[in-house]
Amino acid sequence: MTRSPVVTTTHGGGIATRPGGFPRLVPAGWPLTMLYLFFPIWWLLGVSHFVFLGAAALMGMELLRRRPVYAPMAFGLWMLFLVVVISGLGLLWVEPAGTVPIIGTGRLVYYVYRTLWYAGITVTCLYVLNIAEEDLPTERVMRLLGWMFVYTTAGGLAGLLFPHLDFPSALELVVHVPSTGFLHSLIHPTIILQSGFLGFEQGRPMAPFAFPNAWGNNLGLFLPFFIATWMGKGAGWRRPVGAAILAVSVIPVTLSLNRGLWIGLGVGLALVAIRLAMLGRTRALQVSIGLLVLGGFIFVSSPLYDRAVLRVQTPDSDARRGTVASQVVEKTLNGSPLLGFGDTREVTGSFTSIAGGETPSCHQCAAPTLGTQGYMWRLIFTTGVVGTILFLSFMAAQFTRFIGSSDPVALIGCTVIVMGLVFSFVYDSLESPMFTVFVAIGLMNRRYVQPGQVRVIGSPVRRPPAVHREDEPNAAKWLRAATSRARWWWTGLRLWLRG
Repeated sequence: MTRSPVVTTTHGGGIATRPGGFPRLVPAGWPLTMLYLFFPIWWLLGVSHFVFLGAAALMGMELLRRRPVYAPMAFGLWMLFLVVVISGLGLLWVEPAGTVPIIGTGRLVYYVYRTLWYAGITVTCLYVLNIAEEDLPTERVMRLLGWMFVYTTAGGLAGLLFPHLDFPSALELVVHVPSTGFLHSLIHPTIILQSGFLGFEQGRPMAPFAFPNAWGNNLGLFLPFFIATWMGKGAGWRRPVGAAILAVSVIPVTLSLNRGLWIGLGVGLALVAIRLAMLGRTRALQVSIGLLVLGGFIFVSSPLYDRAVLRVQTPDSDARRGTVASQVVEKTLNGSPLLGFGDTREVTGSFTSIAGGETPSCHQCAAPTLGTQGYMWRLIFTTGVVGTILFLSFMAAQFTRFIGSSDPVALIGCTVIVMGLVFSFVYDSLESPMFTVFVAIGLMNRRYVQPGQVRVIGSPVRRPPAVHREDEPNAAKWLRAATSRARWWWTGLRLWLRG
């Protein structure tokens, strides 16, 4: 059985132009450059959590000027998943047993916020896929994500070196926000969180993200891009500097106490080692194993090893996480198995008593919100069995289609997908981590067709025939037709409003 290649847009070289032939004032791909290259500035301004959605909106505006817009492999599965997400609007006021009654329309705020993130990561994937290689080189995108690893490592080290450093963001100086609550945690540039569950105060790095778990989640997903662009043969001056940064990053990675990060890194490393062995890249595999053994020996000989062992022996949140996971699965299967409940739910009291809950001396006595403690549990609780299967099927389609390729970009993308799925069981990954995953998916899919070359897995073919409408992937045809219908309805609505 033959597989038809996924086709991406191809553009000619030269200066990119706007419709009408006028030269661009900014280069193609500038929203991604603006987002990642200047990320420390957005963090200091207090908008780092929201700049992803702003960049996605700018990418969407640019996509609207491009025809046609091609879709990645198995995009129909993802579109069906988004339909399930949207259908959750009608389930927001369903009350599972043992949850806080929902009054008013406040639940809409959280639902719309999370739906915007789904829209943003979708647009980002399409944008990366459809911008031509000569306009937005794959290497440039990967370098941007590699720089994010550098920023995240630097933020982790800053938190450990200056644990008492505290300052307001620029947004806080002009907008009054209560010093407690979710919004404050998003706009206040905290660099470390002091935690005492090991029996003594231990700082957990956060910068330039809002939570320690978000720091670990993002760092792990940026690592493959960093290794590819800072440690490769063509890295130049970045290669020795990258080796030093990678060695230093072990310190915040260990002291972050993020066991999920440790497991994800181990799984990603195992995947890369297996693929290198299968591809016959014995030299690269031997060097990698040698460096790993050397690094492991140094790590075991350092005080970091004792801290890591103590963290493993102190489960702390395991019982809470396990209870949340079992409650999520049970309430979803019993209450709304197909489509879930649309959004998270607060628990009445605690898991042991309706009279329980948080107290000034025991913040952990409150039951976590159902649909938190890991994106996988949110996926199950908010989209049910149907949404979960569609989401995992889309990810599986990307992985199985590209894992057999010898292209380094495919290996990086598959590694990011696998690590992202591992992290999803313990981290809330919908936001910036999922953004990275979908950038990787866009990069993998764009490698099929470049100007003058079709790239089928393992088999390059020169000078392909022109792509005709009938050769488009079904998902691309569906998207083009849906866009056309939406524009027709929008034009009619505008005419009707004008009277």
